[in-house]
Amino acid sequence: MDALKPYQLKKSAAEKFVLMGGPIIILGVLIIIGLGTQNALFILGISVIAIGAILILVGSFRYTNVVKGFKKDYLPTVIKDWIDQGEYRPDFGLDQSIVYACEFLPGADRFFSEDYVRGYIEGVPFQMSDVKLQRKHTTQTKNGTQTYYVDYFVGQYYVLDFNKNFEGAVQVLESHRPESNRPFKKVKLESVAFNKTFKTYATGEHTAFYLLTPQMMERMMELEKTHSGQLGFSFIDNKMFIAIHNNHSILEVRMFRKLDDSLIESFKNDFRLLDDLVKELKLNKKIYKEI
Repeated sequence: MDALKPYQLKKSAAEKFVLMGGPIIILGVLIIIGLGTQNALFILGISVIAIGAILILVGSFRYTNVVKGFKKDYLPTVIKDWIDQGEYRPDFGLDQSIVYACEFLPGADRFFSEDYVRGYIEGVPFQMSDVKLQRKHTTQTKNGTQTYYVDYFVGQYYVLDFNKNFEGAVQVLESHRPESNRPFKKVKLESVAFNKTFKTYATGEHTAFYLLTPQMMERMMELEKTHSGQLGFSFIDNKMFIAIHNNHSILEVRMFRKLDDSLIESFKNDFRLLDDLVKELKLNKKIYKEI
């Protein structure tokens, strides 16, 4: 906690500016509403609002710098302790070609990726980052055509590389559908609860049954229960892809939430959840084919 204390102190100081700015803006608005017919008081109200806005801007600027420093200087050190050969690069992300290789996320008009992590889980190399995908929309207004962008995926994307190819291809999706020319067919598994939560697609039914053992389905259900949003799993060639659409960052630092050991532990738990999935895949030799 001692190493976190300077970041928390600076973060709290920045938040105080934001907390002061809000009531001051409200006061300025009340002055204008109640006494705005008088020119001098109207100017006073505008001035008070401006002071509140400046305080919020200063606080937000300081807060952003604290978070940048925390991600640049603190997180890379602790991630090395959590993950074998772990590396964290906050300003770097996964390439688009890797993200679309899962074959269930459609192409985006705008693509963003940051908070890149790579390392090894149970000896299996993995990489992940936060990803945001947006579609372009247009609408007609009095002033002409207006263009805007809408998020359709915001969350985490993981890629794990195994040393043998999976037999066939399988997708386990909570909300998406395959975006692929492969001959995927929907497969019903023995677990009623699993079938209600996920839709399973496979190029061969036997592959889905080999891959999705009762233990593997249990691990996937646990991951779904502990993560809000929609999950998607894809097993293609020698890779497992996991996409979690939850509208937040895996290493998110929020304003007015303490930057303490409990937050760091929640970060760490997100990486722990992958361990059981990897262990189960490594044990299940039936799902592999020789390269």
